[in-house]
Amino acid sequence: MKVQTSIDQALAGIEDGATLMVGGFGLVGIPEKLIAGLLRKGVRNLTVISNNCGVDDFGLGILLKNRQIRKMVSSYVGENKEFERQFLAGELEVELVPQGTLAERIRAGGAGIPAFYTPAGVGTPVAEGKEVRRFGDKEYLLETALVADFALVKAWKGDAAGNLIYNKTSRNFNPMMAAAARVTVAEVEELLPAGALDPNSIHTPGVYVQRILACTDYEKRIERRTLRAA
Repeated sequence: MKVQTSIDQALAGIEDGATLMVGGFGLVGIPEKLIAGLLRKGVRNLTVISNNCGVDDFGLGILLKNRQIRKMVSSYVGENKEFERQFLAGELEVELVPQGTLAERIRAGGAGIPAFYTPAGVGTPVAEGKEVRRFGDKEYLLETALVADFALVKAWKGDAAGNLIYNKTSRNFNPMMAAAARVTVAEVEELLPAGALDPNSIHTPGVYVQRILACTDYEKRIERRTLRAA
C-alpha cells in the first residue's frame, strides 16, 4: 500500500548518512510536514539536494540548525544566516550549482541520463575539475546527473495510486525530484481514491511515487512579505 498513516511510517528507512532530494523553491512547495518529521526522527549526516535551505527557523533551516545536514547541493542560499555561519566556519559542505544546471542534473537522474554538456559555468569556479569540450564555436561543461536515496515532495492533490497534481508555482522542483530517487515520499493536501484525478491534469504519475500521505494545517510561510503603503 502506498498510502501511509503517519509521518513516521512515511519516513521509515531514512537513516544517518542518507542522500535526500527535497522539493520547493524558497518556501513555496516545500514538504513542511516531512521536514518536521525528519527533525523529530533525528537522523544526521544528511546530504540534501534542494534549490535552497529554507530560512533560519523554517523549512530545511530547522534541520540545519539542529546539525542534521552534512552537505547541501543547492543553487541559492541567501536567506539563511545559520547556513552562512556554518559554511564559513567549515561546519557545512556546500556544492553550489547554477539553478538551471541543478534542475537538469535532477531531471537527467530521473531519465537515466548519466551526464550532459551545458554552457553554464564555463570559465567560472563551477568548472574547476570538470571536463570542458568544444561543440561548434562554443565551450560546454560536463555535468553529472543527480539521484537520491529518498525524495520528499509536496503536492496539492494526490490519489491512492500515487498520482500527483501540484498547485501553480509550487510545482517547481517537485516533479523532477519525484522521478530521481529510489524512494519518493509525497505529502499532499488532499488525498483522493485512485481514479479520482483527471488523467490529463496529473503532473507526476504514480509510478514514481512509493509512499503518499495526507497532511493538514500547513503554515505556507512567505519569505518576505512586501505591502504597499496605505
